[in-house]
Amino acid sequence: MADLEIITLGCRLNAFESEVMRQLGDRAGLDDAVIINTCAVTGEAERQARQAIRRARRKNPEATLIVTGCAAQLAPERYGDMPEVDYILGNKEKLDLSAFKLRKPNNPSKSVSDIMRAGNVKPHLITGFDGRVRAFVQIQQGCDHRCTFCIIPFARGPNRSVSVGHLVLQVTKLVAKGFKEVVLTGVDICSYGQDSKSRYGLGDMITELLDAVPDLGRLRLSSLDPAAMDDTLFKLIAEEPRLMPHFHLSLQAMDDMVLKRMKRRHTRDNGFSVIERLKRARPDITIGADLIAGFPTETDEMFINTLNAVKSLKLTHLHVFPYSVREGTPAAKMPGISDDIIKARAAILRDAGNQEFQKYCLKQVDSIAEVLIEKPGYGYNEHYVAVEVDCSCKPGSLVNVHIEGVTDVGLRGKII
Repeated sequence: MADLEIITLGCRLNAFESEVMRQLGDRAGLDDAVIINTCAVTGEAERQARQAIRRARRKNPEATLIVTGCAAQLAPERYGDMPEVDYILGNKEKLDLSAFKLRKPNNPSKSVSDIMRAGNVKPHLITGFDGRVRAFVQIQQGCDHRCTFCIIPFARGPNRSVSVGHLVLQVTKLVAKGFKEVVLTGVDICSYGQDSKSRYGLGDMITELLDAVPDLGRLRLSSLDPAAMDDTLFKLIAEEPRLMPHFHLSLQAMDDMVLKRMKRRHTRDNGFSVIERLKRARPDITIGADLIAGFPTETDEMFINTLNAVKSLKLTHLHVFPYSVREGTPAAKMPGISDDIIKARAAILRDAGNQEFQKYCLKQVDSIAEVLIEKPGYGYNEHYVAVEVDCSCKPGSLVNVHIEGVTDVGLRGKII
């Protein structure tokens, strides 16, 4: 009898939820099944989801094929019409044990509720991560903001926070299982706590979590909104060595008109101020950013403003997204620019980011790094840079490495 297989597309939150589904599927006795946990952040993500569905069916012709995640939540009929699919589960349903007590139907069965009416996050305790050495932990769900390019709030629902007590229990269990690094994730983690009447925010939660789990070695945060980082968080960045010195910001652009049309809550000056404050708090910091290339109405001058910001702020870890129309968003109605221009601008931004990354790497030669081994001969340092290591260390090991050189994708060194 075949095992349950889960194919995870998209974000770290999906990775966490896939582990929840793995446990739920096991408890429900689900086997000879494939779950595809989809993403819908871009048109390309949906294309990849459809490809994954077709590929999974060809590979597993007799298996029960379940499609879930953001793409399925937003367009259940579209995915239900695919002949390969047996079940469609919404983002709420995929975390419910009863949804996995399945019998293969004659026609696609859909269980997708109105995510905008979702209540509190139902907490789940995961016991591990299949094939991973760092653990992702969900701290909140949903988003209350309405950026004009983004469809994800309608796939994830409103902002809902997980209690700090549950988070302490979850991280404690993962550390006891041997995980040395945890990544806090969600849809909009800087909104943590804002769904309550208290003034308890992200920085407060992290402070309490680190105090309660002293054996946690390394903590990372997923993407941060530069408009909503609180003072307590900046204090932690400056003073807490277990909070790793790499932060990723949801900038999207660095031109004021583009940011206004995106309905972002920060300006270009705000972006500069936040990054400069981060560098003052932690001088050795590396900073990454999400950037959209070719947003509707973006002129050459607007694009150059973003490009120049990458260079002057020395952004080393870029996630560049060529703009793609998302049906149902305000940006879809704005005058677009040509695909060729979008593609060219994305390439220029990526090249600028790669140049800054290589400059950073060259400065690390002859330094000492603490590397979390992902697989024999390979791991990541504190600044989330890939390091080739001359060892066959067990994945999950933390080792001190003398950096001796630079590769195309990071650093190389020898264990001390």
